[in-house]
Amino acid sequence: MRIIKSALGVLICFAIYFIRGKQGTPFYSALAVLWCIQNQTKNTVGNALQRTVGTGIGAAYGLVYILVKQEISVLGDSFLHYCIISLALIPIIYTTVVIKQKKASYFSCVVFLSIVVNHLMDENPYIFVANRSLDTLIGIFVGLVLNSVCIHGEYDRDTLFIADVDRAMDGLSTGITPFSQIMIKNMLEKGMQLTFMTLRTPAGFLEGMPDIKPKLPIIAMDGAILYDIKENRYPKVYVISAEHACNIENFIRSRGVNIFTTIILEDVLIIYYDELKNTAEKDIYGKMHKSPYRNYLNKERPKDHPVVYMMCVDETRKIEQLVEDIKRSDIYEELKILSYPSDDYEGFSYIKIYNKNASVQNMTDYLMNMTGAMETVTLGDNDRNRTDYCFAECDQIVRKLHHLFYFRRRESAYEQCKSAKAHR
Repeated sequence: MRIIKSALGVLICFAIYFIRGKQGTPFYSALAVLWCIQNQTKNTVGNALQRTVGTGIGAAYGLVYILVKQEISVLGDSFLHYCIISLALIPIIYTTVVIKQKKASYFSCVVFLSIVVNHLMDENPYIFVANRSLDTLIGIFVGLVLNSVCIHGEYDRDTLFIADVDRAMDGLSTGITPFSQIMIKNMLEKGMQLTFMTLRTPAGFLEGMPDIKPKLPIIAMDGAILYDIKENRYPKVYVISAEHACNIENFIRSRGVNIFTTIILEDVLIIYYDELKNTAEKDIYGKMHKSPYRNYLNKERPKDHPVVYMMCVDETRKIEQLVEDIKRSDIYEELKILSYPSDDYEGFSYIKIYNKNASVQNMTDYLMNMTGAMETVTLGDNDRNRTDYCFAECDQIVRKLHHLFYFRRRESAYEQCKSAKAHR
């Protein structure tokens, strides 16, 4: 649509040129509209502001120079004339710095040069500068209008959409492509109630999707926590009590397995760990501890802090035995356990331990109450959660999200109408 709108914008600028009786130069209108039309409306508004400020500064300096040149006729088309033009760019750029509009410096220079280089001395300087400014402003206006036009009709802002793209973030499919990122950003900008559910920690999600900032909290750690990226806080957390966590730690350590224990202390996520023994533990720590989103401490967890979750990685036979032992023990009560083989470390498996109430469904119910959403739609690229739609690639999920957001309301209205007619 950006490509189509760009071509249409240029055509509209040419049409306005003819409507104005071929006054002005449509070339500058076309340049402005091409610059202003962006893949996101907020980018268009920002670019339009830069272009408008730049146009004003460049036009003002251009008019002053033309008036001065008319008084100094010896300048003509001499080399001195072009030397002065070049030096004049210095105060123009500095002006944008002073008024804190540095990004408008390029446009200021372009407008200034278009005026002083092309001006014919027999033309009225005021009319000439006004036409050049108007040409640019026409392009800006057309770009703003086109980028704000929606051809899809009414958006579905009443549904809570939840996507699971863990496979894409883990590199097991084509990944989060530029197409996916742009489409997701556009839908979020239009007011889509979209969030993500992930087995990862908040740090893992931020690293997997660094350019995506959903407005709603994400469901992380398989439903153990809600994490608000914008506010950097945890509005909802299911924890294992401090006393119960101590019993679990003692039970696991007695079987010769290390533990990574995660707590949240004043909205800071801290990971305590034991001495690293196996290759998987060492490699995971080596990769993860450098992240600015994680805080690792090689010490024993304070006994009075409740735990969000515990994670162990070891040889598959040891993890399988550990899972069986936990399920037969007294500590299994009030726990939710996930265990699966590692994709990165052959012969190794993970065990992750949460509060038994930690679930995607519970967090979904919380988000529905928080947002007032009428219903939910879930999409995923894996079969871990029973989603409404499952696709192999992230791009397929995004296309489906796009279709549901822009057309689902229309389809629902059509189905309701059809149902009403059948009832009659």
